[in-house]
Amino acid sequence: MIKVNLDIMMARRKIGLLELAQLMDITPANLSILKNNKGKAIRFSTLDAACKALNCQPGDLLEYTEEEDGHE
Repeated sequence: MIKVNLDIMMARRKIGLLELAQLMDITPANLSILKNNKGKAIRFSTLDAACKALNCQPGDLLEYTEEEDGHE
């Protein structure tokens, strides 16, 4: 399972959802989906915008974890 650690990076950078959504040029609703790990995929252009806005690397935002209790 790939986990998106957007909330952690936002806290480290002290940036809110609305401000980050503006910087990334996406809707707050779509950013919220990513932030809450509800998304099924992420475009490279979105990942690029997040890295640029948060001054980080893709590995700072994405993390691989083992599936829990057989859930897929």
